[in-house]
Amino acid sequence: MSGNLWTETEARRAGLQRSMEREGLDGVLITQNVGLYYFTGSMQTGYLFVPVEGEAVFYVKRSLARARAESSARIEELGPFRGFGARLAEDYPDVFGKKSPAIGADLDVLPAQTFLRLKEAVPNADWKDASALLRRLRSVKSPYETERIRRAAQAAASALEDGLSRLREGMTELELMAAIENSLRLQGHIGIMRMRGYNQEIMTGMVAAGEAAAEPTYFDGPAGGRGLTAAAPQSSSLRPIRRDEPILLDIGCCIDGYVIDQTRTAVIGRLPDELMRAYETAEAIMRETESALRPGAIPERLYARSLEMAKEAGLSEHFMGFGADQVRFLGHGIGLEIDEWPVLARGFADPLEEGTVLAIEPKFTFPGFGVVGIENTYRIAGDGFETLTLSPEKLYVVVG
Repeated sequence: MSGNLWTETEARRAGLQRSMEREGLDGVLITQNVGLYYFTGSMQTGYLFVPVEGEAVFYVKRSLARARAESSARIEELGPFRGFGARLAEDYPDVFGKKSPAIGADLDVLPAQTFLRLKEAVPNADWKDASALLRRLRSVKSPYETERIRRAAQAAASALEDGLSRLREGMTELELMAAIENSLRLQGHIGIMRMRGYNQEIMTGMVAAGEAAAEPTYFDGPAGGRGLTAAAPQSSSLRPIRRDEPILLDIGCCIDGYVIDQTRTAVIGRLPDELMRAYETAEAIMRETESALRPGAIPERLYARSLEMAKEAGLSEHFMGFGADQVRFLGHGIGLEIDEWPVLARGFADPLEEGTVLAIEPKFTFPGFGVVGIENTYRIAGDGFETLTLSPEKLYVVVG
């Protein structure tokens, strides 16, 4: 492990302990791979226990050797799970010697079966949902984290230009997506982007044209795409790209675990007038959001203003999806996962903090015609923001 990551993860565990003290927790058990990496620097299989005071221990099932090389936390072999509760009691007598210690866990991602086994292994624990605490901690990015997002932004910008240089009428969505993805991989994209939401998956991106981009799907976003099959009903299809229709280029990149999320719209020829007006409205919503984007801004108010602007433009039923398939947000936090907190949506009333990284994505969906919009990733900084996305913000017009 690099010295920077070692220091980072130690500081994160210390921050978690301060939050646990405020919340009245005696300990927190981290079970999910992304959480394990965030707090230890290793994604090996196991459980990290962090007491409110004292040293954390990463109980590893596999690979013990690799965890010892990667983790900043102390490593112990997990051993048989049936003995895990006794092991915790032995290692942390001040915690588990209590009648009913308050133990938090990442219950939003913890499988029910595993939770039931934990309750059986540690029967005296008063289990608490620490999900919100953990997600709030991760919402503010350090300079170390932001630098990795910047590197992902550089790769995404380069890959987009490479893909667009190959764009031709008649090529399929998949061919264009493959060109972009090939460029991303050669620049260090790890090949996946992680999501926290249950049953949510995401491809490296979505390149989709015309009505195929507007097809609704299960993906919790404003546009999902037709996809190749009902077994993967999102992203690019084998549909040929045609003239005078919107091409949505919603791509991401994951460098060293951290993601960038961006969208640009392209067209071979000319966009229809109604879609051009919607694209210009997306730009106007982005500019209005930027004008209020600073530490202290309230996420749900930014979302409410975007709804007002879509309504003023007569485009409410097309905003962030169409009809019953509309999503109820304007943007979302990103980092190790694509769906981090905060969300620019109703119910998110905590002020934005310096260091928060957000992807903001005003888009308009027109069934039978396509999707237009933009998406940038921002870091809340000082008295405003820093745009991390590097691709020029414009409608990409290919003459041909």
